[in-house]
Amino acid sequence: YNEYKSYLRMIMTPATESRDTTDESRDTMERSRVSHVKHPKKRNYRQRAHSNPLSDHVFEYPVCPETMDWSDILPALKSPDQIKFCDVGCGYGGLLVTLSPMFPDVHMIGFEIRVKVSDYVNDRFKALRKENPVYNNAGVIRTNAMKYLPNFFKKGQLEKMFILYPDPHFKKSKHKWRIVSEGLLAEYAYVLKTGGLVYTVTVVKEVHDWMVDHFQNFPLFERHHDPEDKVEQVLIGSTEEGKKVLRNKGESWTAVFRRISDPYDNV
Repeated sequence: YNEYKSYLRMIMTPATESRDTTDESRDTMERSRVSHVKHPKKRNYRQRAHSNPLSDHVFEYPVCPETMDWSDILPALKSPDQIKFCDVGCGYGGLLVTLSPMFPDVHMIGFEIRVKVSDYVNDRFKALRKENPVYNNAGVIRTNAMKYLPNFFKKGQLEKMFILYPDPHFKKSKHKWRIVSEGLLAEYAYVLKTGGLVYTVTVVKEVHDWMVDHFQNFPLFERHHDPEDKVEQVLIGSTEEGKKVLRNKGESWTAVFRRISDPYDNV
């Protein structure tokens, strides 16, 4: 219960909202000095913080990865096989904006279930691309990763997946809504190549323990840590939720897991 109250304070603190607005205003002023491109403002895309992933949302999704048309989402993509990073529940796209110039030769996609939030990220990348074409390698699609992940990616296609600040779903009756479960780990293992990594971050210790326990008890994942991993170094500071935590002097728990080989692949 105390973790639930702390979580609510973090995402609903009025002071944090004002800081968000101030930061956004500063960013807008800085960009205006070098560009006349109009960037979207988050206040015009407000939506509830969470969404029921098991409800019957209306989504368009491909029957299989080969039938997916990525042209409107990733303009520079020549082959769907080039998509190597996936941010599950990408929120306002902060991580993708950070990783895009860090990996200019890698295509990456964010999955977001909320309509207005995915609209914001899409408009954000459209504006960024007008300033710098490097952002052509990143985009967002509104979909439900809990249901349709294998419809978008082939077996062993992805190199990295990100599950950052997921909805904690505190009530025991809603644990089935959590983005980490035994069934979903099987799908993550399917789309990740051997040696691929899953990065997780949360502000709720119980959710961190839940994710660590599930990953470590799944036969195709093992805990991984590389002190020189430049991606792990930017996880917290690049996302909007992470910036809130840093400003409020809160604590985040990070864990990385590596996809190991399946002994039955060659059977």
